[in-house]
Amino acid sequence: MSVRAKRLVVVGQGYVGLPLSVRAVEAGYDVVGVDVDSTKCSALNRGVSYIDDVCDAQLGAALRTGRFEAKADFDNLGDFDYAVITVPTPLRETLPDLRFIESATRSIAPHVSLGSTVVLESTTSPGTTAELVVPLLESGSGLTAGRDFHVGYSPERIDPGNRHWSFETTPKVVSGIDAASLASVTALYDDLVETTVPVSGTREAELAKLIENTFRHVNIALVNELAIAAHELGIDAWEAIEAAGSKPFGFMKFTPGPGVGGHCLPVDPSYLSWEVRRKLGRGFRFIDLANEINAHMPEHVVTRVESLLNDSAIAVRGARVLIVGLAYKADTGDVRESPALRVAEILRSKGAVVVAADPHVTARDWPLGVEQVDLTRETAASADVCVVLTPHAALDLDALRGALVLDTRNVVSHDHVVTL
Repeated sequence: MSVRAKRLVVVGQGYVGLPLSVRAVEAGYDVVGVDVDSTKCSALNRGVSYIDDVCDAQLGAALRTGRFEAKADFDNLGDFDYAVITVPTPLRETLPDLRFIESATRSIAPHVSLGSTVVLESTTSPGTTAELVVPLLESGSGLTAGRDFHVGYSPERIDPGNRHWSFETTPKVVSGIDAASLASVTALYDDLVETTVPVSGTREAELAKLIENTFRHVNIALVNELAIAAHELGIDAWEAIEAAGSKPFGFMKFTPGPGVGGHCLPVDPSYLSWEVRRKLGRGFRFIDLANEINAHMPEHVVTRVESLLNDSAIAVRGARVLIVGLAYKADTGDVRESPALRVAEILRSKGAVVVAADPHVTARDWPLGVEQVDLTRETAASADVCVVLTPHAALDLDALRGALVLDTRNVVSHDHVVTL
């Protein structure tokens, strides 16, 4: 007698939801991936992936099992054993925007049945699972959370382009609103990842995710401000940071850059700051300061570009500037909140002619008004200044030899190169 495969609904088929969906199929689950973007669903059902961490071959293998389908709506969704919500949680006018979580939860609620489990993975402020998701699920299902169905929170830890730590090998924090919910959530992820890390409640799990990203955000802001000051003092910040990094204890090396990008660092710490201000009536000063410093870095990059052009007796208006790398992270095509886009925008507003080389960013995400070029000796030589923002492995940085270069990542060692 065959055993029915467990049915999993994954709401959101982006950088978090699609790797989860494919891994669940590999683990033997029947998976329905729901995304409101019908174009994405059509591509997935044809075996075409738009996510760097899921190749077409992996997606094709999932489709061939007959246990994966992408849908653009919740019609005829039916019952499920598990539903995981992996929708975006952006900022709207600097405030957390939970509308996607609310919409996904309302849509899932009518399909909740006795014994099913709903897990939120979207990064959010502590209390969202218990105070927002649970009431919406109960209202829409007519059932009682904890008694009739389970609810939990498990923060995503997807790192696009990371070839060492995959979805499967990265430890997964898991939580539930009660002991039974925790057990059910843990059982799901025990099937999908090598290590689960249970915590006592959903608020602790929600806060854990914010701590991870706030730690990085604050330390990156520290070295960014350090780099600005060191340049003005005539000190090589990069050499000093490398020297400090030789200490085998009590220090973790972070490096400067043109700003922070992706969903995590420019957005997630603000959820913690907002929650502290909303419930405790005071700001979270480290986060607020880090936001200010990191958000300013694209302007600092442009100031350094203007200075280099001025030293060459070239005005920024009409100057040809080659941006090397547009994605926020090396070896991915992810341009979400990328500081490179802001750098390009500011330079264009000052009258510069901006061209860019990035083999990973698709035409759909390419910034308006920026010409797409390949990184070659010719394109580098034709630029008045080249700005290295995202050093993809696929980019031949030797092509920059002989060109005037502002290197914001300390990866180019040719002549005529200055670092951030």
